[in-house]
Amino acid sequence: MRYKLVIFDMDGTILNTLEDLKNCLNHALAENNYPSRSLDEVRRFVGNGIHKLIERGVPEKTTSESIEKVFADFNIYYKDHCMDLTKPYDGIIELIGELRSRGYLTAVVSNKLDFAVQELVEKFFNGLFDVSVGERQGIAKKPAPDSVYSVLEELHIDKKDSVYVGDSEVDVATAMNAGIDSIIVEWGFRDRDFLESKGARVFAKKPSDVLDILESE
Repeated sequence: MRYKLVIFDMDGTILNTLEDLKNCLNHALAENNYPSRSLDEVRRFVGNGIHKLIERGVPEKTTSESIEKVFADFNIYYKDHCMDLTKPYDGIIELIGELRSRGYLTAVVSNKLDFAVQELVEKFFNGLFDVSVGERQGIAKKPAPDSVYSVLEELHIDKKDSVYVGDSEVDVATAMNAGIDSIIVEWGFRDRDFLESKGARVFAKKPSDVLDILESE
């Protein structure tokens, strides 16, 4: 077994969260009399944390003060609605369970707000991750490697024994910045051609492919 630890991104990798993100964004935008955004627009906006989602979602030339108001409204609403339509991708729970049965450690590193990461892990993946890390004060968001390093330190795992599984250019860059290998999934929020242009080289078309890739190393 080449790797000891498999680190997963959350949105677009293990959970399909797009509808809830869209609905919560549009609620916050409506609270501030801004136009709503489509699912495809939100798909393009996600990946760099909630604040960046808000910055991209508001109209151009929106003031910093107004952006912070939308951000606050989003967070209030999202606490109660982050799991309305969210669900794991087909085959993901089985994949993680099989990885653990074969002796892999598993973790989540996400730019989603930490409270939401913990709630979603508890609801959908209870007992399936050794560590879960979301956006926290004092830890730089992905693509900075800090959150990955915090997981490696907590689990006492070397970089060479770790692999990152994600779906976006942020995940590609995160793995590169952390100095670890990556597997990029094709069922998430970005197209393969775009991801290849950002440096992705190893792809999984379906969750079971991740195990096949890991076991073939």
